[in-house]
Amino acid sequence: MYQPASFREDDVETQLALVRANPLGLLISHGSQGLLADPIPFLVDVDQQGRVTLRAHVARANPHWQVLQTVQECLVVFQGVEGYISPNWYQSKSQSGKVVPTWNYAAVHMWGVPTVTHDPLWLRQQLDGLTRLQESQQPEPWQIDDAPANYIASQMKGIVGIEIAITRREGKWKMSQNRSAEDVSGVIAGLQAGDSVQQQLADEVERCRE
Repeated sequence: MYQPASFREDDVETQLALVRANPLGLLISHGSQGLLADPIPFLVDVDQQGRVTLRAHVARANPHWQVLQTVQECLVVFQGVEGYISPNWYQSKSQSGKVVPTWNYAAVHMWGVPTVTHDPLWLRQQLDGLTRLQESQQPEPWQIDDAPANYIASQMKGIVGIEIAITRREGKWKMSQNRSAEDVSGVIAGLQAGDSVQQQLADEVERCRE
């Protein structure tokens, strides 16, 4: 990932927060037939030594898991808040006119060594964790045990687990850090006047200038 110094974000907790808030990662690998890419929801863990692990599952019918058994490395891309930045928001537009549109975004790329598992206990723990994460905001969270046990058992036969031991990671928060303080203020005001997604982006621009 192209990494100008002003946009680089190496803090692991900041990176993990983006992954947890945006767990649908794009899993990318390169096998004998070329590149494969699948959007998959992930869980992310970090141990006391700072080692990061991604966990997910895919349909058994998806050939991607078989490719992962043959490769030494794969890549997962996570996308955070993003949006268009209008040059009309820059104060410098009125001063020189030398401004152009851009796009602000946050992204985390993680490379690692994949392992495939068929272990039912691992799969159940994965499903429980993913369900808890996604159901936590529901007024009455659904649990796997709410479904018939024989139904869940049959469904689990149709999935394969993936665990990725992360060996390298990059974070990029392109949030107008290369603009003047006046231009950044204009970007924040312009985004705050927009929809809820733009307002979230405004919050990130504000955070990155602190």
